[in-house]
Amino acid sequence: MLTGLSIRDVVLIEALDLEFGRGLGVLTGETGAGKSILLDSLGLALGARADSGLVRQGQTQAVVSASFDPEGAAHPALALLAENGLDAEPGEPIILRRMVKADGGSRAFINDQPVSAGLLRELGSLLVEIHGQHDERGLLNPRGHRDLLDSFARADTGAVAAAHSAWRAATDALEQARADIENAAQDREWLDHAIGELSRFAPEDGEEEMLAAERADMQKGARLSDDLGAVLEAFSGSDGGLSQLRQAARRLDRVASEHPYLAEALAALDRAVIEASEAEEKLDAAGEALRHDPERLEAIETRLFELRGLARKHRVAPDQLGALLRELEARHARLEAGTEGLAQLEDDARAKAKTYRAAAEALSTARRAAAGRLDAAVKGELAPLKLDAARFRTVVEALPESQWGAGGADRVEFEISTNPGAPFAPLMKIASGGELSRFILALKVALAEEGGAATMIFDEIDRGVGGAVASAIGERLGRLAQKTQLLVVTHSPQVAARGAAHMLIAKSHDGLVTRTGVAVLSDHDRREEIARMLSGANITQEARAQADRLLEAA
Repeated sequence: MLTGLSIRDVVLIEALDLEFGRGLGVLTGETGAGKSILLDSLGLALGARADSGLVRQGQTQAVVSASFDPEGAAHPALALLAENGLDAEPGEPIILRRMVKADGGSRAFINDQPVSAGLLRELGSLLVEIHGQHDERGLLNPRGHRDLLDSFARADTGAVAAAHSAWRAATDALEQARADIENAAQDREWLDHAIGELSRFAPEDGEEEMLAAERADMQKGARLSDDLGAVLEAFSGSDGGLSQLRQAARRLDRVASEHPYLAEALAALDRAVIEASEAEEKLDAAGEALRHDPERLEAIETRLFELRGLARKHRVAPDQLGALLRELEARHARLEAGTEGLAQLEDDARAKAKTYRAAAEALSTARRAAAGRLDAAVKGELAPLKLDAARFRTVVEALPESQWGAGGADRVEFEISTNPGAPFAPLMKIASGGELSRFILALKVALAEEGGAATMIFDEIDRGVGGAVASAIGERLGRLAQKTQLLVVTHSPQVAARGAAHMLIAKSHDGLVTRTGVAVLSDHDRREEIARMLSGANITQEARAQADRLLEAA
């Protein structure tokens, strides 16, 4: 949900900070007041093309920030941010910011972290749908029609995705086996030689590190052997230091009771004996660990040389030789298994393909049934929107097998025909601006909560209509706004009366500078604005009375 919009130095807007809430928000104002500037500013924050002409005259740059509440940890915007390594915690706002310089160039930020305009645009499409005369996103993009139909149908697409993944894995295994057998057959002599060579050597995982460490200890022992021997000699034997300490302790023990100093000396001597004993044990352990065995050292160096030589020969790391041997043995086993192993893999791939086809066909059946229901639902919305001559259909078309995927075996696209006898065509190619917005509204109402962003903006959806049609548009916008945040730029008092919040866009001039501003209207000011929309510049009591009736009916 869009919670805030901050604009600085964009065309006629000097400084503007707006807050938005749930439900239907309407924006009104006289022609030329600057409604397009407001939408252009929001579009800039959502990743639209940066135009230096948007920078307010005399300023060096324009800045627009839009704040969103993603409402829930499962929002796809959070997943997109995580995929791109951006910080985004559930419950925290997502802030999109765009800076455009007067001399060209722009910068984009998400939560104050610099990003590309492309990522900003991708994220913006998940947060907001803007429907206007030239918009080509949201419901107009055929790539999203299949997902929208699946959501409308409450279809189980997970079974198809799982079946496709299993089929793909079985097919990959079969193709790999065929390639392995073909390659192995061509290199049979080399394969036998390599397996024999590695088997005789019998490499172990982690062997290089272990041998290198043992060699290093032995080489260190060779360097330390004289010093270590001298130290051990000082400890060992009847004349060694430890033996003499023990003899002294025994003699002192007989006389220690004769004087306190003697007792203290005995205690100190006992501690010395204990420490010396521990030192002797450590020295013995060090001597064993650093024991220099010339024959063992030579064997280690030979093994290391051969290990590294084999690794270079097979172009792998020394610790990967064991894995290479197992891989070569597996290839040899597949070669030996021959057609029998291939037959099993072929049977498995056929079974997985059959499972996928069954799941995809069930999904296609559900899609065709849902398409009929959706067509009927949209048809029921068209006549009240003055589109009674138009026809809508959901095309569910089988794809060639080469294009089957995790989403099934169908292509789905929404098409319309605006006049009797006219051919069906994609929405964006056949409808005029006003018709397009009303078609999108009819679709949105029919789809209800399924698909789309949490915030939708309709730009002059009521262009060229009035009376009952405008009332029908307002009623449907109000109904749709119960499920999502909706912002509408409108010239229709019937639509404006449906708003939960009403903002007036107006232009002011102080004799030197022209500015565009936005004011949130009170109940009284809202009544006056709707009356102005009904009667023009001169507001009459009759217009005010009609405004009251519209507000009461809403």
